[in-house]
Formats: sequence, C-alpha cells, structure tokens
Amino acid sequence: MLKGNKGEWSEIYTLLKLLGDKKVYVGDKDLNKIPNLLYPIIKILRDEKNGSIEYSVNDEIKIIQGDKELLSISIDDFKDKAKFLLSEIKENSKTFEVPEIEKFLSQIKCSSLKAKSSVKTDIRIVIHDLKTNMHPVLGFSIKSQLGSPSTLLNAGKTTNFIYKISGLITDSQVENINSINGTGKIKERLIAIENNNCKIQFNNLEKDIFKNNLVLIDSLLPKLIAEIIKEFYSSKKSKIIDLTNEVAYNNPLNFDITHEHKYYEYKLKKFLTEVAVGMMPATVWTGVYDATGGYLVVKEDGDILAYHLYNRNEFEDYLFHNTKLDTASSSRHSFGKIYKENGEFYIKLNLQIRFLK
Repeated sequence: MLKGNKGEWSEIYTLLKLLGDKKVYVGDKDLNKIPNLLYPIIKILRDEKNGSIEYSVNDEIKIIQGDKELLSISIDDFKDKAKFLLSEIKENSKTFEVPEIEKFLSQIKCSSLKAKSSVKTDIRIVIHDLKTNMHPVLGFSIKSQLGSPSTLLNAGKTTNFIYKISGLITDSQVENINSINGTGKIKERLIAIENNNCKIQFNNLEKDIFKNNLVLIDSLLPKLIAEIIKEFYSSKKSKIIDLTNEVAYNNPLNFDITHEHKYYEYKLKKFLTEVAVGMMPATVWTGVYDATGGYLVVKEDGDILAYHLYNRNEFEDYLFHNTKLDTASSSRHSFGKIYKENGEFYIKLNLQIRFLK
C-alpha cells in the first residue's frame, strides 16, 4: 500500500488536478490567480521507477511510455479523483493510505507518491506559451499549504552568522547572559548585551562557502542578510517583507536613498530566487539553475498556482511576500551564546527561512 504524509499526497493531488484542469494559472504575490496569465498544459512528464511516463492532454488523457500509448482515460475521471483525494488529505493527519486513489494510480502507471530522488523536479510540465506559441518544458517543485509550512532555506552550522560584541563586557556578565533560558532566550540575551552598553556588529559567516555564494550573487549580501537576521532576533518581526522594510528604513549599509531606490528589497529578492532555484549553503554555487525553475503552490482550498522563472517578477514577488525567518535549534546548530576568541567576544545567529502558512 502507498502511505504518505500530506505533502507527499499533495504531489499526487497536483498531478490529478492539473490533468483535470488542463491548465494552471500564474499566481500573484498574494496567492491569487492572475486571470489573464495561465499555462495551457500540453503534457505532464513524471519519472517513475520503471521509466518516464507521459500524460498527454487531449480530449482524454493519454498515458504514454516510450513510443507506446498504454491507455486513455477521461478528463472527468481525473477531476473526480482529485476532488476525492483533496478531501482525504484535509481529513487525515500524519501518514495515511488512500486505497481508492491507489487503485487509480496503478491504472495510470503511477507507482510512487514522490518523484524519483535523483530527479530535481517534483513534476515537469510541457506548456503552450500563448505569447510565443512555443512549448517549453517547465520544471516545478511542489509546495503544499495542506500540511506544515516547508522551508526555503534549511538551518545548519553552515547558515550561522558571526557578530562581534563591541564595548566593555566581563566574563561574569557573559556567564549571566548565557544563563538566560526560555522560549525567547536569544532575544533576551541580545537585550541584555545592549543593556550592558554593548553593540553587536556583523563580523563574518561561520562557513566560507556560504559567504562566497552570497558574494557571488551580490557583494553586499553578507552584510545585508546579517542586518535582517539581527532585526529578526531583536524584534517581534519575522516576515521577510517586514524585516526588509525595517532594515531599509534604518539603512545600515548607507545606500544613497535620495531617489528612493529599493536596494534592500531588490537584493533580498535576488537572494531568495537563487535559493529557490538551487543555491545551497554547503555547496559551491555556480549560478547554473537546476531543472527546477519554479514552484507549484497547492492552496488550502485546493487551487494550484504556478510561480516560475518564466514569469520572473511574479516568482520574486511570491517569495518575498510569502517567506519568514524562523528560529532553529540553537543547541543543534551551535548559536545564540556569547563566546570568547583571541580576547574578543562574539555571538552567532542563525539563518533559517520558512514559507508562511
């Protein structure tokens, strides 16, 4: 029996729903469809254990493997199964089975819930571009709002930013500050540092690879993101857009804002996009995008919206308006405590980015 969580079953729901709809709308920054911007679907490609399966969209859905057409199934069957699966995903929790859907999946030669791990996309769609009359293959990662919010950038020691503490601070004061515990301990520790007439200033990243990846995208990104992180741990703000606006207002990088250039927003959008298309903190980034160039977002009401580099502005706006910073485990990733090195005091703060619910 096939068994999976809400996110895994959402991949199957996406396949069934898109084949039933025969099109997918591009979304705006607020997760609303843009009425005049859609992708008519020519076919969907899915990599199974026994090879690639093609679902060709005509009056019916033709299932093709290699050069051989295996069978045809009505559009209505896909619509009905998608509707049924959506209700099952909403009603169940943790991992669960859906025998009625599994029988249908066997019929359409879909043998697993997730795409092959060697494939970097969850789903590939051949669309009809209404502007150019071309049929590009677009790769998507599926993000579902039916389950827990997924991460855009996972935490690790690789995402630790190092800040130097300037001002007079004693070993006993450090011990007292580090002893602060509780849910908001890191924020309380930063407040305690300030109460001791000290300031924290960005010094470096813990890992050179991530630092160099950021510099490759934009030479000022390490400093800019460090300010975003410091604002997150020092305030009640967590949404990327709110943190960026606050940092932009304070303008710690001293940009020339005479003509209201949106330096901070622009650079953050570029960073989020690079992460979305494949940049990872522990791997040297060359700027070459994975086959995945976008996201399909499964909304809570079952609608599916597309965000892709094919429509870059909409993709960037979606990422900027629908992500937040999150606090990972400080013990696991070794951050949030003051430490001494070569007679100077430092503290590490961690970067983790998660999608909004």
